[in-house]
Amino acid sequence: MRRPTQDPGNGHGGDGGGTAGRPRRARSAAVSAVALLAALTGCGDDGPGIPRTATGTLEELAAEVGCAPETRAATDELRQADCRTGDGRFVLATFTTDRGQREWLNGAKDYGGTYLVGRRWVAVAGPDMVGALRAELGGDVERSAHGTDPQDPDPGGAGAPGHGGHGTGG
Repeated sequence: MRRPTQDPGNGHGGDGGGTAGRPRRARSAAVSAVALLAALTGCGDDGPGIPRTATGTLEELAAEVGCAPETRAATDELRQADCRTGDGRFVLATFTTDRGQREWLNGAKDYGGTYLVGRRWVAVAGPDMVGALRAELGGDVERSAHGTDPQDPDPGGAGAPGHGGHGTGG
């Protein structure tokens, strides 16, 4: 039985000569066309009408939505501020690590609420405010039905009985 001396990488075996390269070129062209189409149609965004998820410092994120943040907590792992815009009030938190953000969210969800989640940041507000923020900042909406009024912009925050404000140290 004759074995091919070299696999041209196209899954067809053979010696790499003749027409063996054509399927590979066609596949590359198809992949390139799909990537170009995705770029032109905005694929990679968070959804129709939703911008790419914003990144930045607490102040940069707040500025994107027209808020002058009032810092209420600043630690090595987290910065948290109250914000107010024409659409309403919300809490904005930024994190130094993905793990810190996930731990904060897991703890916060014990108190209920609606969360807009981006890369190392979270905005906490009622569903309508989260929707308005998402139109500006992108991100993913996460909800928890446990605990507080869904319109509460500070579920489980510093104002919650027996709760120190999610990593604020007290």
